[in-house]
Amino acid sequence: MTGGPHIPVLIDAILRACAPISGTWLDGTFGAGGYTRALLEAGADKVIAVDRDPLAFEMAAPWAADYGDRLVMQHGVFSKMDTYAQGLDGVVLDLGVSSMQLDLAERGFSFMRDGPLDMRMSQDGPSAADLVNTADEGDLADILYHYGEERASRRIARAIVAARPITTTLGLAGIIEKCLPRPKPGQSHPATRSFQALRIAVNNEYGELYEGLMAAERALATGGKLAVVTFHSVEDRMVKRFLTERGGKAANANRYAPETTTAPAQFTMKSRKAIAADAAELAANPRSRSAKLRVATRTDAPAGTIDAKSIGMPHLRGAI
Repeated sequence: MTGGPHIPVLIDAILRACAPISGTWLDGTFGAGGYTRALLEAGADKVIAVDRDPLAFEMAAPWAADYGDRLVMQHGVFSKMDTYAQGLDGVVLDLGVSSMQLDLAERGFSFMRDGPLDMRMSQDGPSAADLVNTADEGDLADILYHYGEERASRRIARAIVAARPITTTLGLAGIIEKCLPRPKPGQSHPATRSFQALRIAVNNEYGELYEGLMAAERALATGGKLAVVTFHSVEDRMVKRFLTERGGKAANANRYAPETTTAPAQFTMKSRKAIAADAAELAANPRSRSAKLRVATRTDAPAGTIDAKSIGMPHLRGAI
């Protein structure tokens, strides 16, 4: 990652899929503010910008005042969005790690810069260093496999335990690199999946996503839009299954059997197929390569509940 200007991924696709943009929106992953500004400029009367990282609001200070009371900044997590607002006309979530966090070595998110092994989005609570230095080998392997889809999880976990204590990002990246073959041209860095897994675990990102989807169902007005951008298969699977089930379609054991319809449906999906970046966006913003957008519209059916396992949320045997 470079320190260039933040480009909000799939923002044009979001604006097209949710047009016309009006009323009150909630940006649950404020970050550098790209989605919030685009929504305000596209016609939203107000945007409630939510982020658990206090640095996000500090960095927005030079431009936030330009929008006056149309921009409300809320420190917190998007899983609690229904306590911040009700009757929303739209909710947008960008589940990728913020570029501003990756670019700051002292935040410990990136294996490309040396810094303390931190990874905490909220800047409080247990860090990635706490996790890699205290979790037992089996739990570490489970985290790497289930959260990062790292096939060499057991080998890497064994090497981490043998090398403790580990305190820096490059120190951990070096340990992981020794466990895996040298990447071929065009392949990602060997530490990519492991760093992703640890970040997700430290910040309870899958739990936040599950709770956030349920909170959006409670917070959106009838006709309100939910737009979610994901960057890897586990997240996208959770969002897809949630919208499928909340759209009144039960999962089928037999892919060739007719879909079973249940009622009531809390959402109608814009499309069963995720929206991906077009060629122009891929050329301008490589970060969009793995991004998928799913959009749905809230119906007037009462909000309900759904089990996390039914939407594919990974469950680990050990505590994190």
